[in-house]
Amino acid sequence: MQQIDKTESDVRKNISLYSKRVRKSDVVLKMLIYFSALLTVGFFILLIAYIIVNGAGYISLDFLLSSAESDGLLPIIINTLYVEFFTLIFAIPIGIGAAIYLTQYVKQGKFVKLIRFSTETLAGIPSILFGLFGYAIFCVLFGLGSSIIAGCLTMIICVLPGIIRTTEEALLTVPNSYKNGALALGAGKFRTIFEIVLPCAVPGILTSVILAVGRIMGESAAFLLTIGTGTKMPKEVFSHIFSSGRTLTLHLYYMSGNGSVPDAMKICFAIATILLILIFVLNVLAKLLAKKFIH
Repeated sequence: MQQIDKTESDVRKNISLYSKRVRKSDVVLKMLIYFSALLTVGFFILLIAYIIVNGAGYISLDFLLSSAESDGLLPIIINTLYVEFFTLIFAIPIGIGAAIYLTQYVKQGKFVKLIRFSTETLAGIPSILFGLFGYAIFCVLFGLGSSIIAGCLTMIICVLPGIIRTTEEALLTVPNSYKNGALALGAGKFRTIFEIVLPCAVPGILTSVILAVGRIMGESAAFLLTIGTGTKMPKEVFSHIFSSGRTLTLHLYYMSGNGSVPDAMKICFAIATILLILIFVLNVLAKLLAKKFIH
């Protein structure tokens, strides 16, 4: 009996020694992981701090609320919000609906694989090509000209592939047992999808929306060919989408190459700071809306 107890203690001692043994390769790998994380966070903080330090001092109420003729940003901020709103209000339902159809309704096969390959390919296409397509189809063929609505329609095509693929992945992560349990209790397929599957996939869907918000806010190449350069204040709420309108990123682009404007670079940094604030606010609003849907 004593010998058995001694053997067990020796085994525990060996396990304890083995668990405390640290390999050099593990230490090196851990250090590399920490270094990579710190480097990424450090560059991010440095970038944000550099933009805010150079741009925050130029921001004032007069700068934000005056017209572009007075070197103000109010009509340009309004144009940017127009583009965000009208793009997302169409892209989100279409993208989520397409993802639901591809994951919950259609039979998985070559057709679905072809659609997924196409969306992945479209997600990697440079935005200037979308701008060229939007100019040819919406501006010229449909006769919309350089307008906010033409830019919105172009951006819908730009962000749809990302929304569809990210939402698909979120829906596929929901366990089949949730759906099978709901169906076994007598819930219909439509009710199961919208009351069981979608709420579980909200975090992933929210990610796709946040990515879409960031892409729309930071887009310039596609807008160069479709949205125009108008900087006038909107006179009517809905008819304004048919007029030309410059966004914040386009204004930053034009100001960076305009040497005749005093303090042009300061204005550029101020616009960049406002873009960061707008993206942050829109992301927070998206998360708050997602929490409402979850609860």
